[in-house]
Amino acid sequence: MQTKKIPMRMCSGCGKMKPKRELIRVVRSPQGEISLDTVGKKPGRGAYVCNNLDCLKKARKARRLERSLSCQIPDEVYNRMEEELEKGE
Repeated sequence: MQTKKIPMRMCSGCGKMKPKRELIRVVRSPQGEISLDTVGKKPGRGAYVCNNLDCLKKARKARRLERSLSCQIPDEVYNRMEEELEKGE
């Protein structure tokens, strides 16, 4: 019996490879809206971040999410994502 392959993704904050289920997806919808995708099913371009505030802050400081999603991300969107992560922890 074959073991199922676990999909791995890289965190935009710390740069570590982790199983996809342990990370939170940040998605840019076709309309250009940026949001957190906790389920991982929203359509659009995605980037991944660990489920902690430090990784999101590192990704924000280095502008890694903006590079991954190929767009500018306003400060309000980052602040809203930080609030959502704080609620989830």
